[in-house]
Amino acid sequence: MDRALWLFLIGLVFGGGLGFTLAAGYGVTFDGHDHAAAGAEAHVTVGTEHMAQHATPLEVSAIAAPEVSLLIDPDPDAGWNLQVKTRNFDFAPRDAGGVHVDGTGHAHLYVNGVKQARLYGDWHHIPDLPAGEVIIEV
Repeated sequence: MDRALWLFLIGLVFGGGLGFTLAAGYGVTFDGHDHAAAGAEAHVTVGTEHMAQHATPLEVSAIAAPEVSLLIDPDPDAGWNLQVKTRNFDFAPRDAGGVHVDGTGHAHLYVNGVKQARLYGDWHHIPDLPAGEVIIEV
């Protein structure tokens, strides 16, 4: 019985180590993710204090307010392709961390209220969506 217990423990240690090594090799991490509620239709602030800027609403005239529409289609290989169409807003990935400019910046993608990604362009591939009704917000 003692021998079986030791073999089990040795197998557990080596198996766990091998599992972590394989997971790391495929880019799997154990980072948490943001469960914060979805924000405004589109975020237009970019700066060094990113989250603090999103907490402070900006006054934007109704004429210049960004408009967002979404199109999503199944990808022929796997997942889904999301197109973000904007009006009065330009994605500006090279300006990230710079000075705020009205009508430019990035957006956040939420799936069922959970932040999935920052968007720096008008196309984004979503590898997988949960079964059933899904709410996609930008």
